[in-house]
Amino acid sequence: MSPLSEIAAAFLRLGLTAFGGPAAHIALMERELVDRRGWLTREELVELYGAASLIPGPNSTEVAIHVGFKRAGLPGLVVAGACFILPAALLTLLLAWIYTRYGALPAAGALLAGLQPAVMGIVAAAVARLARTAVKGWAEIAVCAGACVAGALGLNELWVLLGAGALVAAPRLRPRGALAAWPGALASAPLAAGAPGLSAVFLVFLKIGSVLYGSGYVLIAFLRTELIANRGWLTERQLLDAVAAGQVTPGPLFSTATFVGYLLGGGAGAGLATLGIFLPAFIFVAVSAPLLGAMRRSPALAAFLRGVNAASIGLVAAVLFDLGRAALGWPPAWGIAILSAALAFATRVEPTWLLAAGAIAGLLLHR
Repeated sequence: MSPLSEIAAAFLRLGLTAFGGPAAHIALMERELVDRRGWLTREELVELYGAASLIPGPNSTEVAIHVGFKRAGLPGLVVAGACFILPAALLTLLLAWIYTRYGALPAAGALLAGLQPAVMGIVAAAVARLARTAVKGWAEIAVCAGACVAGALGLNELWVLLGAGALVAAPRLRPRGALAAWPGALASAPLAAGAPGLSAVFLVFLKIGSVLYGSGYVLIAFLRTELIANRGWLTERQLLDAVAAGQVTPGPLFSTATFVGYLLGGGAGAGLATLGIFLPAFIFVAVSAPLLGAMRRSPALAAFLRGVNAASIGLVAAVLFDLGRAALGWPPAWGIAILSAALAFATRVEPTWLLAAGAIAGLLLHR
């Protein structure tokens, strides 16, 4: 197979099986790209996750785009990102079509009830493996623990990462000027209120994709502000149903945009909303990826990256607290989570099978 074909096959596979949000996606990428294909080391995967966390957009999608660039340059960047996004977008589009005709998403609650604890177990196992590889030395251990606490307290992820990098780099740092601000011109771009046209739908989602930091769940707050509070394009119930569609489908939660776009403008609205929210990620990675090599060659910047990497592991660990609140509200969920964690850590069982088992358990046991 050609490099691009290999990239397409790997990320289509991930796009079809990556349930559960960015932390779970990184866990699945570790299995697929590190263990199964040997395309990069755990240290490199953690580094790419740390780099993605420093730019706006969906972090796990940006890691996929980074890996594509690392394997095959700009063509690989496009293929990896598109193949990771496409399954989620198409499945979410199908759910949006069903929703507009029947007014509900059948079995979504039961599926989530089984999937979420399975995801929690897979994430816990991945945190243990990645921390064992990437968190070395007392400084990195302290930074990782501090980032975990900060993430659990809800502190801004970008400032946690920048602060962690600065702390580890401080002994080697010589002042050479301030860090450049990330592009944010779209943050204050005025958009037309009232009934949405297709161009307005595209611009709203382009704006969100350009300025959204943090986990995919921060997207919910942005969507509520932009689409309900500011424009009145959706109801609260429609937004919650759109988020549920993004959760029960694999791939990035940002595919919620596909669902919302379909509600606002049919198939064309779904396509433009999807393009708008994901396009900035491709641009940001294309600009930042070539800089990683230079950062590694500088002692101060390499130390900064080590701090960011350690903090990113801590932030992933903090996700377990959020997952726990959402996933462990019914007794069988504890068994699903513990069994999934044990099997993911100690065996070579594919995470796909653990997720499928969790989903089936949810359908059978959840009321």
